[in-house]
Amino acid sequence: MGTEGWWLLLCLALSGAAVDTAERQWRAVDVVLDCFLVEEGKHHGGFASDKNMVKALLVLKQVPVLDDGSLEGFTDFQVSTLSKDNPPVTFEASVSPVQIPHAEALLHADCSEKEVTCEISRYFLQARQEAAVETASWFITNLQVSGGGPRVSILMKTLRDAENRAVMPPTLNLPLGPQGTVLTTVEFQVTTHTPSLIFQRGSSASLHCGFSMTPGLDLARVEWRLQHKGSGQLVYSWTTGQGQAKREGATLEPEQLLMAGDASLTLPSLTLKDEGTYICQITTSLYQAQQIIQLHVQASPKVRLGLANEALPPTLICNIVGYYPLDVTVTWTREEPGGAPVPVSDASFSSLRQSAEGTYSISSSLTAEPGSAGATYTCQVTHISLEEPIVTSAWAAPPEQRTVAFGVLFASTLFLLALLYLGLQRWKATSSKACQDSEALWETTLLPPSKKKE
Repeated sequence: MGTEGWWLLLCLALSGAAVDTAERQWRAVDVVLDCFLVEEGKHHGGFASDKNMVKALLVLKQVPVLDDGSLEGFTDFQVSTLSKDNPPVTFEASVSPVQIPHAEALLHADCSEKEVTCEISRYFLQARQEAAVETASWFITNLQVSGGGPRVSILMKTLRDAENRAVMPPTLNLPLGPQGTVLTTVEFQVTTHTPSLIFQRGSSASLHCGFSMTPGLDLARVEWRLQHKGSGQLVYSWTTGQGQAKREGATLEPEQLLMAGDASLTLPSLTLKDEGTYICQITTSLYQAQQIIQLHVQASPKVRLGLANEALPPTLICNIVGYYPLDVTVTWTREEPGGAPVPVSDASFSSLRQSAEGTYSISSSLTAEPGSAGATYTCQVTHISLEEPIVTSAWAAPPEQRTVAFGVLFASTLFLLALLYLGLQRWKATSSKACQDSEALWETTLLPPSKKKE
């Protein structure tokens, strides 16, 4: 029976009724994953091609998972179940005492109609220890659950002892155990359950990065870097208990880092400059591994609809301001009283504008045809940052109403001008009389009697 049959039995076992979470118990099971092994010497830091990859099987031995009661009758992996014809290269990995996160997601992936991408390749030590290199080999396994699921990098070590010298096939140069499998132990793992994140501009983001390592290893360094549009920069670094933030406000708690294996990064008050690919790199006294997280920052548009001019026919303009990313959809509809909305396709668009912060703005204009009864024009804006489109409407009055309205406006203007003219004349008359009274008073009080008689 091949691996497909083994997975079928597992799914049948898991199809039973679920038990309440509080009643679940931990159970150690073997997690079996179909993988590809990158042939030695043919993987030079880039992506492996199909031509240099061979089929492999990864068996994570006795991984603790929560049993909801459906694992009753579930059996551990047996090498004898593999096909005798062209069997895959099988890695058996003992996980204790390193924690394997998201084990349930890995175990139930096939039954949940998800796929697990698994790639195994050689790992070469950063700090070479000649005695260790002669007696052991290292492999790194990268796991990814489809649909935005968790991502795990597992570093495995195998000993080359006197009883573990066989190879299969010779070109792979793999040390095999008595049953023809590569026996390894998990030494170190780095994981993230948020490989892709979307946040609104101005909000705070937490980028998850966790790790676990075997006793005897020491944590040496944690580094977060940002790659975006061909340039890279250091965001945060931690070394021997001291953290340094290169991005204002970035935080990483040393206590969580050391005690719980949590190297998550928090970024407050996001801007568009925070968008990009984040690399969480964990370095121990012997190993180094990383996880990649894509952070997308969005800005929602603001929409305003109004008249661009009062001429006949009127022109409507819909301003869409301050959105990111670039793609936006603008649609117009026209609705007469008692009728249904009808799409309008002859709208025009202005040139695209970009602010210093990086957000975009654009305007869409339309010549209204209100008809004899008038019409309601609606501008609808769709953008990836919006849960639902923004809809704004304006009423285009018929020509008769606009003429009457213009006449009323004209008459009102004339009336106001007349009032202003009369008020001005009255003010002049009052001012003239006041001047005459002032002159008479001056003559009475200031001139001598002789002058007054004259």
